[in-house]
Amino acid sequence: QLQLVESGGGLVQPGGSLRLSCVASRFTLKHFTIGWYHQAPGKERERVSCISRSGGNTDYADSVNGRFTISRDNNKNTVFLQMNALKPEDTGDYYCAASTNSECWGTFGWWGPGTQVTVSS
Repeated sequence: QLQLVESGGGLVQPGGSLRLSCVASRFTLKHFTIGWYHQAPGKERERVSCISRSGGNTDYADSVNGRFTISRDNNKNTVFLQMNALKPEDTGDYYCAASTNSECWGTFGWWGPGTQVTVSS
């Protein structure tokens, strides 16, 4: 019965920044490993970033390493994805997903509906 909802997407110019949020209801996110996925138009979903359930370990795709930062705020039951130096190739839908696995990445059984990001001048 875990529910996930993403927010924070929008239109930004290349080089700009966005902060995406993934908020959980009914269950606390501290019990879950959380991953962020990106799906560009016409392409398959790909891994972006992941944060482990309890250890604070994180992982990033090579394409976003150094530009994106994943973090967790258990008091707000929220996981964030800070996206800086955005590129047009970052355009697409972003999804957060939850796994009962203790470490990245595992199998994600719960998904949010997604939020759209457009990077264009």
